[in-house]
Amino acid sequence: MQIIKLVNLLLRFLLELCLLGAVGFWGFQTRTPLIVRIGLGFGLPLVVMVVWAIFLAPASPRRLREPGLLIAEVALFAPAVGALYSTGHRGLGVLFGVFYGINRLLMTIWRQ
Repeated sequence: MQIIKLVNLLLRFLLELCLLGAVGFWGFQTRTPLIVRIGLGFGLPLVVMVVWAIFLAPASPRRLREPGLLIAEVALFAPAVGALYSTGHRGLGVLFGVFYGINRLLMTIWRQ
């Protein structure tokens, strides 16, 4: 069982990286002037990283407690799903959302 729990934590880390990639990809795919795309492509992941580091990181002194933690996570992951979906990667967006949901459920059950 410990191995499965470790795999779930690894999945969480990979989901966090995919979250950054999804919002950055969306930023670069917008139909705006190049300078705006560059700003969104690099800026959105940076904003997500800062929010995550302050409010969601396990070692953060300002880490939110439930249910605020869940709300903040969904507020970050749901737009990433929408970003993938809106850039034409519908299947990937749905898969990302399903993996997040399963991962979050298991993290809650196992108190990770």
